[in-house]
Amino acid sequence: MERRLAAILAADVAGYSRLIGMDEAGTLSALKAHREELIEPKVAEHSGRIVKLMGDGLLAEFSSAVEAVQCAVQIQHVMAERNAPFSEDRRIIFRIGINIGDIVVEGEDIYGDGVNVAARLEGLAEPGGICVRRNVRNQVRDKLDIDFEDLGEVEVKNIARPVRAFRVVLDAKSASLVTPVAPIRGAPVSRVLLVGATGLVALLVAAGSVFWWQPWVPDVEPASVDKMTLPLPEQPSIAVLPFDNFSHDSEQDFLADGLTEEIINTLSKTPELFVIA
Repeated sequence: MERRLAAILAADVAGYSRLIGMDEAGTLSALKAHREELIEPKVAEHSGRIVKLMGDGLLAEFSSAVEAVQCAVQIQHVMAERNAPFSEDRRIIFRIGINIGDIVVEGEDIYGDGVNVAARLEGLAEPGGICVRRNVRNQVRDKLDIDFEDLGEVEVKNIARPVRAFRVVLDAKSASLVTPVAPIRGAPVSRVLLVGATGLVALLVAAGSVFWWQPWVPDVEPASVDKMTLPLPEQPSIAVLPFDNFSHDSEQDFLADGLTEEIINTLSKTPELFVIA
């Protein structure tokens, strides 16, 4: 069992069930876009790691409280800008809680009171706001030019002692921390570029076909099956098919996709296996 001290960021969407009830497909598509275009790049920019996605929520780990708070502040300010064109009842608004605590590491997942307190702080945050524990405020108050509002000692579920909580003031001063979103290195090609590249390939294939079917092209004897057979890899091969969500809860689609990716990633770390993408 590995233990370490970390800054833990917990986030979820306020009013997620209502949004899903109004427009399931649109909400899921928008949430995925916010994650890929904003949250994941910002977490990576601040040397963090997204531990797991949980339906409308996520858990991230940072080695620095300053990086965790700066990341959260930027996410909330940029989300306010991204939500501006939409009516209030259709906006995807995150609540964020941050704690510094001792965590237990098991594989890629983390557990412990440090994680639990971060989740409770997220529940105390206002929609679009950030709530942090006193130890986080103490670490960043002299390093980031932001203000905090003392919420006092708060009793939280399943935690023995009250937690001293603070609200991050999101104003013009904290907005000065926002920087442009930097794409993740090695991120997938955008859909526009992918469509354009696909169209170009199709055009080249069509042009090539014009010459391929010319009458002067001699008949070519097909290669035999034996000649076309590729050698098998030396190590055992394995492929992981996508998991299906057989429940009636569409929110579990993220869990099914996550299970597939997690199993593929775990198997890929085994040198004795040839894992088929």
